[in-house]
Amino acid sequence: MNVQLFIPCFVDQLYPESAFNMIKVLKKAGCTVTYNENQTCCGQPAFNAGFREEAKTVCGKFLKDFSGTDVIVGPSASCVGFVKNYYSTLFENSSQHHAVADIGKRIFEFSDFLVNVLKWDDFGAELNGKATYHDSCAGLRECKIKTEPRQLLSHVKGLELTEMNDVETCCGFGGTFAIKFESISVGMGEQKVENALATGADYLISTDLSCLMHLQGYITKKGYALKTMHIADVLATGW
Repeated sequence: MNVQLFIPCFVDQLYPESAFNMIKVLKKAGCTVTYNENQTCCGQPAFNAGFREEAKTVCGKFLKDFSGTDVIVGPSASCVGFVKNYYSTLFENSSQHHAVADIGKRIFEFSDFLVNVLKWDDFGAELNGKATYHDSCAGLRECKIKTEPRQLLSHVKGLELTEMNDVETCCGFGGTFAIKFESISVGMGEQKVENALATGADYLISTDLSCLMHLQGYITKKGYALKTMHIADVLATGW
């Protein structure tokens, strides 16, 4: 299957190794992966901050960058969920309405694509240790992902997966929320990390690097040994 790679701006700048690992996994699944170097942001930061017209300009560029018929796969449920659920609000009753409807059917979060489209959940990955999984708000509520990441992780050799308390509770990042409401954001991050630590986990895994970035900041500040990992990095380990 031909796949257009969508790499969110913060992944490109801060976690490029996760993007390369996603390519590695997709190629193992037999996909032909292409990457449009002209792609930039999906427009979510501007949209969430209330700058609708500015967001519309960025989103319009996204529609052009990802035109065509190939499926689009990204490593962030937050960004994918934004495209799937909010572009229609920006481009309602516009000449780009049909392009928005089309792209909403072609774009997938990474784990959703592997399990539900490719029907592939065992990549021969190996990671020894105990892990717990964090359900991101966007993964759960915007991309409807729950069982898919767990199904993939269940096939990782040597990895013991255990559930933490309040697993569906927000980690506190929320983009600019973490800046505007720092004390609340930190408190929510603390709760999430402490729940993860209570499981005895060595790894805290998620589909969203934005959540993991936030949580890793708290983990590093406290000097905890817990390590955050994107699911693409886990699936690309050991082979």
